[in-house]
Amino acid sequence: MRKELTAVIEREGDGYVALCPEVDVASEGGTVAQARENLCEALELFFEAAPEDEIVERLRSEVYVTRVEVAVG
Repeated sequence: MRKELTAVIEREGDGYVALCPEVDVASEGGTVAQARENLCEALELFFEAAPEDEIVERLRSEVYVTRVEVAVG
């Protein structure tokens, strides 16, 4: 079975951190592509190893990623 999840990737220092907010799993890599690939691997390991009740507890059905504009300064 395949599942489409969200990946939020941001620069951190000399690399990138990738986060899947649906299950709160993160990984990192030297490039965006590496961070994305490492996150996919971490997610697959999570779904293989985690007990079903933990998956149900952590899996969020709706996650929205959007941008907002706010006044600063």
